[in-house]
Amino acid sequence: MNIRRANDKDIPRLIELLQQVLEIHAGIRPDIFISGTTKYTHDELLKMTLDDEKPIYVAVDEDDRCVGYAFCQLREQPFSNNMVPFKSLFIDDLCVDSDIRGQHVGEHLFEFVKSEAKRLGCYEVTLNVWTGNTSAEHFYEKMGMKTKERQMEYIL
Repeated sequence: MNIRRANDKDIPRLIELLQQVLEIHAGIRPDIFISGTTKYTHDELLKMTLDDEKPIYVAVDEDDRCVGYAFCQLREQPFSNNMVPFKSLFIDDLCVDSDIRGQHVGEHLFEFVKSEAKRLGCYEVTLNVWTGNTSAEHFYEKMGMKTKERQMEYIL
């Protein structure tokens, strides 16, 4: 398995994998997520493949077929009088094809993201996990991640 930046030929597979993730989220929070949709359009993905501030890393098999991805965003801590300025690499979305989960593809993607974050001079790697997605929570904890902050809601 190899990991590289996504390009335009990966977009059809990225859309398939985005659909897999969306269905997980729609199952957990149908009040927020719309089943049968995707987070990004083809055109948005095309722009993102060229954006160094929003790199998409893909895990590919021996046929160079995308089997997983990590959508990332380079972020800088906004100026604040009470916080130290720093850069983060935020994982906006990480997915491994449901047919090959459990084969360490996610671990390889996560390790690659960490190495890219170091190369880019980041202080940390961050992400959000939806409450109820316990398999994702366990995976990220296994990767050494800890809760940094918690967003809470009150549904009206």
